[in-house]
Amino acid sequence: MRSTKHILILAMTLVLTACSSTETKVPENLTEAELYEQSSQALSSGLYSVAVDKLRILESRYPFGPFAEQAQLDLVYAYYMSTEPEASRAAAERFIRLHPQHPNVDYAYYMRGLASNTADLGLLERYVPVDLSRRDPGQARQSFNEFAELLRRFPESRYAPDARQRMIYLRNRLARYEMHAADYYLKRKAYVAAVNRGRYVVEHLQGTPSTEEALAVMIEGYQHLGLNQPADEALLVLKTNFPDSTLINAEGEFIGRRIYNDVDPSLLNTVTFGLIGSNDPAPRQRSEVIEEEEDSSMLSTVTFGLFGNDDEDKSEAVPEPPKP
Repeated sequence: MRSTKHILILAMTLVLTACSSTETKVPENLTEAELYEQSSQALSSGLYSVAVDKLRILESRYPFGPFAEQAQLDLVYAYYMSTEPEASRAAAERFIRLHPQHPNVDYAYYMRGLASNTADLGLLERYVPVDLSRRDPGQARQSFNEFAELLRRFPESRYAPDARQRMIYLRNRLARYEMHAADYYLKRKAYVAAVNRGRYVVEHLQGTPSTEEALAVMIEGYQHLGLNQPADEALLVLKTNFPDSTLINAEGEFIGRRIYNDVDPSLLNTVTFGLIGSNDPAPRQRSEVIEEEEDSSMLSTVTFGLFGNDDEDKSEAVPEPPKP
């Protein structure tokens, strides 16, 4: 049933994209104010591709007019909402470079970070729920750093609270990525590499939901390596910080996670590099959390995760550009 829904959503999107791909015709005699009014109406109506066309024409015809700067800022938003994050990020970079002292330049910094987080998503990831924490974390790190730059330059910005929420989500995603990598190494008995991944989360990503599992990875890895002292030290840290952990029995002994087995992954899991079709076994200790991470409602799917998603990203919907 879920697969059928995803196929229908994808088909509808392809049809809408094809219908909206024709270039907007704009009369030559329109004034700058008329062009900007039409682009604003298109944005308000959700016709983002139409807005992009009109804003680009406005820029080319009136590059030094009174609406030029606002048009450039609107274009950042229009590109993002028309699912062109690369173009949105480039437009934000251009605005920052051309107008570093603009009163609303903080919006460009904010949208740049937002666009970076979705720049590497393909058609499959946009419409079919996948676990993004299994993806290469390069874009997530870049987005995190760009939001951090926004907070550093504009700590009182109206976009700062939302940026902080998104940074929390990205940090948690980066921690989950490290745990996926650690599990990969544990499956292949590369215990030193697994321990290093767990230690990285404990040392650099403290406070994320993956910290408890990271300590467990360190304990398992050390035990397999026969290093009892560091294993006991990691166990002590686990007991101290997570006294109610399900990874410890009533006697205070480490019982392990049992999250991996020797079953070969499915073909779908292999060709999608672990994004889909995973054969992780049922007795995973934190299965409820994993299911929440990988599951998304239809509303979340069609709105690109802006609504209907129960993941950590509790940030607000994408705000429209501020007006002068």
